[in-house]
Amino acid sequence: MERMVGPADFTVNDESGIVVEGHDIQPMIREPWHPRYYQGLVEGSGMEKVVDLYMYDLNVADRSQVLPALFEVGQAALDEHGVVIRNMSRRKLRKDFDVFAEIYNQAWRKNWGFVPYDEHDLDEYALEMQLVYAREWFMVAEIDGETVGMAITVPDINRALKGMNGRLLPLGWWKYLRRSTVIDRVRVGFLGVKPEFQHTGVAAALYLHHYDVCEAAPIITGGETGWILETNTNMNRGMEAMGGVIIKRYRMYERLLDDDAEYQHLASGA
Repeated sequence: MERMVGPADFTVNDESGIVVEGHDIQPMIREPWHPRYYQGLVEGSGMEKVVDLYMYDLNVADRSQVLPALFEVGQAALDEHGVVIRNMSRRKLRKDFDVFAEIYNQAWRKNWGFVPYDEHDLDEYALEMQLVYAREWFMVAEIDGETVGMAITVPDINRALKGMNGRLLPLGWWKYLRRSTVIDRVRVGFLGVKPEFQHTGVAAALYLHHYDVCEAAPIITGGETGWILETNTNMNRGMEAMGGVIIKRYRMYERLLDDDAEYQHLASGA
């Protein structure tokens, strides 16, 4: 069996899938983009759809689009379950990523295409995140000092990079340093909760904290989620509860290979 994650990626932890809807929307940070004809090329080669990945647009500056029940669940997590939300520090980012991997490897292990993070992956990922680190968007949820959930949201650095036109000189570096004045969207790259605490409303508390951050930084008017499997009913319902709208779809493909037929083909010299 052969599976396609993306033209240059090897696991679903990388930029995954082929764009099949949303070609006219500029990609955000860590999102792939492909011309429309890629889908035809992939399917013409014998690859077949396995699953679609959804990207939701969220108006994180407008609480009115959120179902009231989500506020109630999130507030109950704080009041009744003692959930406390803190921010990651740049200095201890790599240490926090050990817990990130623990949560990810537990919460995502039953999802299609799951590949666990190992130490090498975390070293690389932490270095990447240092480049886009924004303290207010790197969140940790704790109960009695134990980390039970995390959310890593990244300002869309592509907005700043576009203005640099690929150049640091003469003024590209200055535009990058002033990126906070032009970036008005974020990408919710990861939000996860340890399985044993998923009944406590931790996820809702983390979602709602995003709105609190936006109130303190009014330049941020919207964002997109990281991809969500079309089969992940709970996460899709959560996005709908927040007023999310699907604006992009990425498709994962696979091709089943007949080993006997392949062997005969090679043996005949054809």
